[in-house]
Amino acid sequence: MKPPSEPARKVIPIAAVASDASSEGEIVSLYEAQKKIYPRSISGLFARWRWGMVFLTQLVFYGLPWLEWGQRQMVLFDLGARRFYIFGLVLYPQDFIYLTGLLIISALSLFLFTAVAGRLWCGFACPQTVYTEMFMWIEHKIEGDRSARLRLDKGPWTLEKVRKKFFKQIAWLAVAFWTGFTFVGYFVPIRELGGELLAWQGGWQIFWVLFYGFATYGNAGYMREQVCKYMCPYARFQSAMFDKDTLIVTYDVERGEPRGPRNKSVDYKAKGLGDCIDCTLCVQVCPVGIDIRKGLQYECIGCGLCVDACDTVMDKMHYPKGLIRFSTQNAVAQRWSQSQILRRVLRPRVLIYSAVLVALCVAMLASLVTRTPLKVDVVRDRAALSRIVAGGKLENIYRLQIMNATEGPQRYRISGRGLQGLEVASETEVDIGAAESRWVAVRLQIPYGSATPGSHAVQFDVEALGTAAHVSEKSVFLVPR
Repeated sequence: MKPPSEPARKVIPIAAVASDASSEGEIVSLYEAQKKIYPRSISGLFARWRWGMVFLTQLVFYGLPWLEWGQRQMVLFDLGARRFYIFGLVLYPQDFIYLTGLLIISALSLFLFTAVAGRLWCGFACPQTVYTEMFMWIEHKIEGDRSARLRLDKGPWTLEKVRKKFFKQIAWLAVAFWTGFTFVGYFVPIRELGGELLAWQGGWQIFWVLFYGFATYGNAGYMREQVCKYMCPYARFQSAMFDKDTLIVTYDVERGEPRGPRNKSVDYKAKGLGDCIDCTLCVQVCPVGIDIRKGLQYECIGCGLCVDACDTVMDKMHYPKGLIRFSTQNAVAQRWSQSQILRRVLRPRVLIYSAVLVALCVAMLASLVTRTPLKVDVVRDRAALSRIVAGGKLENIYRLQIMNATEGPQRYRISGRGLQGLEVASETEVDIGAAESRWVAVRLQIPYGSATPGSHAVQFDVEALGTAAHVSEKSVFLVPR
């Protein structure tokens, strides 16, 4: 028996719905227009910390490529030559394990700092935060404070407005392209890069300078908080690393509510008001435009500017500071003191993160200190696996890639072992320049009939003359049947 058929569903196009709504005087918008945020400048402890981090990070970023170590750039990731120079270290692609270790340490550091004090990285050291702060400072110096920028954008296009907008764009572009030039200077010797750009040479270098320059210009000049809110994945999974003992920017609801404006001389408690005067200054200074009084939100980058703004207002009203402060959910709920909050910092998850992080850092540093500045790769010659040569000798041919990971030229001795009568019939000593690699053909020979047919394990020993650097690599010696 067939089930009763359902009544036909009428499908109404979205356009039709919008048309009907419009005919009734109601406009239906599927998307909310993005409102431009005009952050207000504020001074205070956290604002000073933010600018301190701006100066520190940019001093390192802009200055490091210009420093030299010996006769080369101090930090250079030379992708063309496949060598990475970091102070006195010369690393090769074979040292990829160190990059893996660095990424793991960075991830664990992020977990640790987030578990302890929330989004410290986002609020104080993230490149998006740093460059947005720099671009907003330029905007403030050219166009004026928050109210002046609001009036300028809402007003008509006058000669004064064109002049300010023009110089702001020129300053933004100058910072953006100097940033792109500096970034590419970590991969191409920066002095050579400057000469190539002035001569308009090097197509790929020009492309990447422009690419990173425009990326900085767009992200810091226009997208700003949208990168933090919609593009950055950290904002989405940060809550998984928070707990009720994580330091976050909090609003003391019990103390602040009910909020409302009042005169400084009025007894506001007698009127049933809380300490919040509803001045909205905490919202005006927020670089992502949120109201922290609504509770913790994923958009909050933990910069603390709302804390500075609120403390300024509390000082003027002669109220106690800390209505908005860095605290924990447990501390606010249970009215903990500062010492009680600090005691909860050393909780199990923080101790585990710290122990693993310290162990990884020690292991990586020990590996770098004891690292042998010599790399050897052995490749068998596939064209002639085994052959009989003059003198009744059986010969196998190999190619050795010897990489000198030091800053000076080295002479290396090559020897072989593993079979009776095994000897190196080719050149036993080779010279390799500083931070260079060289392929060397090596012929191993044994007396014919001294070994049974099959594959026999042998070892190549490569030692640096005059130093303790020594590397052994395994291979096989084939004896035909």
